[in-house]
Amino acid sequence: MKKILFATSEAYPFIKTGGLADVSSSLPKALAELHQDVRLILPNYGALKHNNEINFRSEFRVGMHTVRLLETKLPDSEVIVWLVDCPEYFGMNGNPYVDEAGDSYPNNAERFALFCRAVIAVAMNRIQHDWKADIVHCNDWQTGLIPALLSLEYQCPQTVFTIHNIAYQGLFSGLMASVLRLPMPLLSQNGLEFHGMISFIKGGLVYADKITTVSPTYVQEIQTPEFGYGLEGLLIYRNNDLKGIINGIDADWNPENDLFIPQKYSINSLQNKVINKIALQTQLNLPLDENVFVIGLISRLVEQKGIDLVLDCFPALLSLPIQIVILGSGNKDFEKQLSQFSAIYPHKMALSLGYDESLAHLIEAGSDVFLMPSRFEPCGLNQMYSQRYGTLPIVRNTGGLADTVVDTLPNTIKDKTATGFIFNEESPGALLETIKRAVLLHSFPDIWIGLQTNAMTCDFSWENSARQYLELYESIE
Repeated sequence: MKKILFATSEAYPFIKTGGLADVSSSLPKALAELHQDVRLILPNYGALKHNNEINFRSEFRVGMHTVRLLETKLPDSEVIVWLVDCPEYFGMNGNPYVDEAGDSYPNNAERFALFCRAVIAVAMNRIQHDWKADIVHCNDWQTGLIPALLSLEYQCPQTVFTIHNIAYQGLFSGLMASVLRLPMPLLSQNGLEFHGMISFIKGGLVYADKITTVSPTYVQEIQTPEFGYGLEGLLIYRNNDLKGIINGIDADWNPENDLFIPQKYSINSLQNKVINKIALQTQLNLPLDENVFVIGLISRLVEQKGIDLVLDCFPALLSLPIQIVILGSGNKDFEKQLSQFSAIYPHKMALSLGYDESLAHLIEAGSDVFLMPSRFEPCGLNQMYSQRYGTLPIVRNTGGLADTVVDTLPNTIKDKTATGFIFNEESPGALLETIKRAVLLHSFPDIWIGLQTNAMTCDFSWENSARQYLELYESIE
């Protein structure tokens, strides 16, 4: 049995801005089900949501700050959750990383450096919990200093660093080195220094024993200038320690037991899926039509996600016999343009700005296809959720989308492997033609039901992913 400390900046249902939160909830639970002693640790944000009891565990110093460690559990699990409580850094309500204007908090470097040092104190059993980690599993730049600082410790735990999105690197002024009291041995080009700046993500990429990312295709992509964001050389250098493991999806995303949808269904009762379509149309004030082709899109509204490609398809897309439902928030200009289109086409389009877990489940259950035209996508979760719901994903051929969706072509229809629709070119035209292809096939019910059946039988369980992580932990010498 391994003692695993899973360090993350967000975890569902406590706080969520993206897929990292889902992974940080599901993977620890899956590891615990494989009989590992796993603990989850994250900051105690002011906006944290919790229903379980929270207990005080200890109080300790991190630099000039007094930190409290609080303890609770992941809902519906025995996984212990430790919350790093430092109100002056994490007490604000709202987003963990940015303010209401969408700008990064000016003290993010100090905030997450403190979090990293608190994690190290816990991992090294400096707070007298009689629990010392064998593995510290770090996630994204907010935890990047952990492997770096642990590299200077005696008899320290082994470390794994997972890249969920290399575009977000935690880059700060080189002057922060002294503010953060970073040891000199870490500040060379072979350490945290990056073009005169301090790079938190390099702490993970340089010093972790093993590096993972969230799909095999993304492993290859981040070793190229197009997707490596200046770190491709380092990743090529560490290639032997780099592995792609596809994320799983949580059991909560299952139409057979989904508590958020009005009508549960399975492969054997696919005819009931349409009841969720009617419920979705009703909730969003769209015309009720069980035969209309409904496109769902749940996303951060940013360029990475290809939202501009979708906008460039309007109004040609809205001239088709379709309805489109969009849930998300992000770039204010994209939000404004989408709002304008929804006002012009209220019978064709429904837009909900923000994030609503209940509506997200209903969109997955009530749509015919799910749109993910991402420019890059390290793994992606919604394309896997969609397949489980018999909602066929339309995706671009990149990252984890390429690894988890099989394009619908004559040969894949024949051998019953087709599970969605893929386009290659990063253009509105390619996206629109692929949507038209899906609309056409939807008019052939026997083919469509076959595609839904293929998709719903795919195994995207977390157990499979967790076993691969466990093998990786055990492989560290």
